[in-house]
Amino acid sequence: MALPPAFEAILGVAELTRRIKRRLEEDFSAVWVKGELTNVRRPPSGHVYFDLKDSTAVLHCVIFKLELSRLGFELKDGLEVETFGKISLYEARGQYQLITEVMRPAGLGALLLALEELKRRLQAEGLFDVDRKRPLPAYPTRVGLVTSRAGAAVSDMVKVLRGRWPGIAIVLAPVRVQGEGAAGEIAAAIQRFNRYAKVDVLIVGRGGGSLEDLWAFNEEGVVRAIAASSIPVISGIGHEVDSTLADLVADWRAATPSNAAERAVPDHHAVRHRVDVLTARAARALQEGLGQRRAAVQRLIDQYGFRRTRDLLDRWKQDLDDRLERLVTAMRASLAGVRERLRLARASYGFRQWPQLMARRRDEARGAHDRLRRAMADGLAARRRMLQARMDHLRALSPQLVLERGYCLVRSADGRLLRVAAELSVDDRISIEFARGEADARVEAVRRGDENGA
Repeated sequence: MALPPAFEAILGVAELTRRIKRRLEEDFSAVWVKGELTNVRRPPSGHVYFDLKDSTAVLHCVIFKLELSRLGFELKDGLEVETFGKISLYEARGQYQLITEVMRPAGLGALLLALEELKRRLQAEGLFDVDRKRPLPAYPTRVGLVTSRAGAAVSDMVKVLRGRWPGIAIVLAPVRVQGEGAAGEIAAAIQRFNRYAKVDVLIVGRGGGSLEDLWAFNEEGVVRAIAASSIPVISGIGHEVDSTLADLVADWRAATPSNAAERAVPDHHAVRHRVDVLTARAARALQEGLGQRRAAVQRLIDQYGFRRTRDLLDRWKQDLDDRLERLVTAMRASLAGVRERLRLARASYGFRQWPQLMARRRDEARGAHDRLRRAMADGLAARRRMLQARMDHLRALSPQLVLERGYCLVRSADGRLLRVAAELSVDDRISIEFARGEADARVEAVRRGDENGA
């Protein structure tokens, strides 16, 4: 049996508790713990107290009000969670507990639960309400794309946009659409487009994938960025069966990225056909109106028999017919000019300059690569020279070189370095360090010398 300590070593309960608390907080300052929620309690303070349990043990926990406000789901008994925090000790009860800083539901079911909780909270704020959705522009001149540069979705959208409305300008903000940090890039791109303020409509999209692949479009930051956008937003995420929170908050939800591009711009063939229909309708209305007025004038003439007036009106009718013919001719010429300008714009816009532009960009990139490689090589050479110079300097200062010239280091029995003989007495044990090896010795005589070292 161990002997009891001296009376002076007896600790009070408070002091022992403080020592245990300090040791727990030092050894378990950052831990992840997985377990099932039980005994969830919500006092008026706004903090939540609960227990984590598994098949054999229970851990008391607390999550304070500030951290609780950041959760995207509701705490309830039976929910399996993963928590991060530090182990501390509640001194008033002598009970250790986990102070929770981060909590998340565990597994794929956890993703769905977190998604439902976030959806419920955002819906309560009115972010998905129909009356807050903005109308899309009928004839946009510039479209912004928030998607991956490498995916098939961007080429599909560009192809559809160019095919439907050849004169459209396209601005791409390349982002990651899945994985760590993707949600932040998507939200930041939407905010940059709003500061840029030179596009008429935004398309936020990507190709299909699993729930985990599309998860970035369920992040709260992306949803709030779309809701706060002053530019109308079309979502084209995944396939028709896929649904994200970004689809619910967008002003228009498209089934696919290609469908989003179709909704963003009109079809120039349909617009041209509508112009032709409206032109023919206007010409018919003009003809019918003139015919009705000509018939009315003729009835007046026939009714009152004004000979000279009739001659005058006949001349007016001829003038009217002549002007009508000129008007129709001018309208046809104007429409032909518009069609020709549209054809020339469509022919000249396209990708004719694309190969030259790509070649120029490739040359610029190659030149930048060469300059970077030369700069790296020069920098490495300079650092090697600097390192060599410092190594030479250190080598010159090394005491080992002094020992190589025949000098020795003398230390006392307790290891102190001795510099003057006055520190020694006869029969003292000393150790002598040479350039290679050491030796032990005993002092037989001491010659103290003067202050000048003689």
